[in-house]
Amino acid sequence: VDALSDPAFLSGLVRVALFLVVQVPIMLGVALVIALLLDSGVLYAQRFIRLAVFLPYAVPGVVATLMWGYLYGPDFGPFAQVANALSLPRPPFLSSWMLGSIMNIVTWSFVGYNMIIMFAALRGIPSELYEAARMDGASELRIAWSVKIPAIRSAILLTLIFSVIGSFQLFNEPQLLRTLAPSVIDTAYTPNLYAYNLAFTNQNVNYSAAVAFLLALVIAVLSYVVQLSAQRKERRS
Repeated sequence: VDALSDPAFLSGLVRVALFLVVQVPIMLGVALVIALLLDSGVLYAQRFIRLAVFLPYAVPGVVATLMWGYLYGPDFGPFAQVANALSLPRPPFLSSWMLGSIMNIVTWSFVGYNMIIMFAALRGIPSELYEAARMDGASELRIAWSVKIPAIRSAILLTLIFSVIGSFQLFNEPQLLRTLAPSVIDTAYTPNLYAYNLAFTNQNVNYSAAVAFLLALVIAVLSYVVQLSAQRKERRS
C-alpha cells in the first residue's frame, strides 16, 4: 500500500515507461533494418558488419556505461572538449538529456543482440517465398515488408518482450552515471535503483521487497499484454 502511493516509486515507473516507449521502438527498428539489409545481400563485408554490430553486446554493461560516461563527461569528455574549443555551450548529456543519454547507451549495447535474433529468423525463411513474390512482380522493398517481416513476427515479438523486461530492470546505467550527475539521478531514478538503495543504503529490506514484487508484477502484466495483443493481431491477419 505504501509503495503504490509512494511518489518516488511512481515517478520511477513513469520514467522507465517513457524509456520503453521511446527507446525500444528505435532500438528494434534499427536492428530490424540492419537484419533486413544483411539478409538481402546488398551489403559488402557482411561478416564484418555483423560482427561490428554485435560486438557492443559483448562489452559488459558496466564497462559500456563507464566508457560512455567518459564520453559524456562535462569536464574531461571529448564532446565537451570540442565544444570548448569551438566556444560552444557544453552538451547537456548529463543534465537535461540524461534519459536520452541512457537510451543511447542501451541502444548501442543491444542493437546487435536483437539484430542477431531477427537475422537468424530471416535465414530460416524458405527461399521459395521470395521467388514466388518476385514472379508476381514484387520489389525487394515489397518483399521485405510483405514477406520477410510477417514471417519473423515471432522473433520480433520475442525481442519486444525481452526489451520490455530489460527496460523496467534498468539499473547499471543510472547507478554508474549517478556519480557524474548526482543532481540529476537520485536514489529513485528507476524502480530497480530505488529498491537497491532501500535495501542496501536505508536498510529497509521489507519495503524494498515490496517495491521489487510490485515491479515484477508490472513486468509480468506488460509482457503478457504485449504477447496477447500480438497473438490477436496474428489471428486477425
